[in-house]
Amino acid sequence: MTLKAALRIVIVAPELGDVQSDADAEREAERVAERSRSLRIGLLQNGYNIVAVLPADVFLPDRLAQIGPDMIIVDVESEARDTLEHVVMATRDARRPIVLFTNDDDTTHVRDAIAAGVTAYVVAGLAADRVKPVLDVALARFQHEEALRRELTDARSQLSDRKTIDRAKGILMSRQSLSEEEAYARLRKTAMDKGLKLADVAQRILDVADLLG
Repeated sequence: MTLKAALRIVIVAPELGDVQSDADAEREAERVAERSRSLRIGLLQNGYNIVAVLPADVFLPDRLAQIGPDMIIVDVESEARDTLEHVVMATRDARRPIVLFTNDDDTTHVRDAIAAGVTAYVVAGLAADRVKPVLDVALARFQHEEALRRELTDARSQLSDRKTIDRAKGILMSRQSLSEEEAYARLRKTAMDKGLKLADVAQRILDVADLLG
């Protein structure tokens, strides 16, 4: 079994009681039910592991934290903003790919949904054989975006470290009459002797300098 086929999926969907059953809403309820059936069939046929089907309520963050799924699928109409907000809030500290399936062809909310963290927004026409390609693309996009996010975080961290080291070198140069090369060499030797990062040693020098004035 491939890694993608072994993905652990949590589906977030309205509880049965949330779907109206009166005559006026019967057709819409049937559309929602058919989409949900196609979604589940597509997942099961391709070997995905549906570990839970959860409602979007205040307990969702805790449940997702306990389950730790690889991907979250939102099976709901796009006008149900509360559902999407619950999911986004629940994954804010532990990012996961989020795929939203809906029959609502009103695409005015797509931009907001993507900005909020939805990896793929699939509107109408869901067939079971489309599920795997959609999830493959969503996972690839999520992994690409996460790689870019890590690169950006690393770049910012390196820039911050460089500024800290430069400030520490300046203090050593000023207070101990060292050249820039000598100040850097002292920082580096201390870091090696203490088993610390160069930026950590530099930050300690800044802290001591601030304390002593």
